[in-house]
Amino acid sequence: MTTPEITPLHHDVTFHGPLSEERAARLVNSLLPLDGGHVLDLGCGWAELLLRTLEAAPTATGTGVDLNEVDIAHGRANAERRGLADRVSLEVADVGQWRPDRPADAVIVNGASQVWGGDPVRHTVNALTAARELLRPGGRLLLGEGFWEQEPTAAQLAAMPVPREQYHSLAGLVDLALEHGYRLLWAEQASRDEWDVFENGHGLAWERWLRANPDSPHTGEIRAKADRQRNYRLHGWRGVMGLAYLTLQAP
Repeated sequence: MTTPEITPLHHDVTFHGPLSEERAARLVNSLLPLDGGHVLDLGCGWAELLLRTLEAAPTATGTGVDLNEVDIAHGRANAERRGLADRVSLEVADVGQWRPDRPADAVIVNGASQVWGGDPVRHTVNALTAARELLRPGGRLLLGEGFWEQEPTAAQLAAMPVPREQYHSLAGLVDLALEHGYRLLWAEQASRDEWDVFENGHGLAWERWLRANPDSPHTGEIRAKADRQRNYRLHGWRGVMGLAYLTLQAP
């Protein structure tokens, strides 16, 4: 039995995460100047944030890496359409096994600290450690990472696939970055509206497929995925788990 094709997430949302146009512009600005620099976007999805960074830094180049072939193909098409194809390389690869050919002036890890694998409790540390090794001295890391906006209850933790120890408070997340030698240059967090736009977009593909394929043998499987994601959101992390955007300077 073949796996059903679901509309890619980029059909319904602009960014691969809870991020508005206005916040994206501020975050890109926090990475500047990048004159002649090189930017890595790891776990990039379709690399929208990377492409916008290159648009804001017309002499910079970039590399994005992700395992999702559909996302990478969409990112490549966007780069071509926007005149960026000669300055960006988007690669299908496992970030944990991939190695760059030069130090980076900026690294983006946006909601993707899991790409290095291992115990979820170590994901943030893995991202901070790996980025330091990839950055030139004084380079910048844009880290989009989860944190607890408030202490989750036992019921909320039971409703989502996230161990309590995986995340810190916002202050704890910043402290962790400082412990790894970074300095904080910029800090923001996703709003409730940004989360809702992203989560609604995340669920649309499944609901669209269910409406179009009511008699498919995959209906139960797709409905279960949609229901599970909705329960994660509404009974688990909504209003409890936040997403911080930190711009950090490496030593």
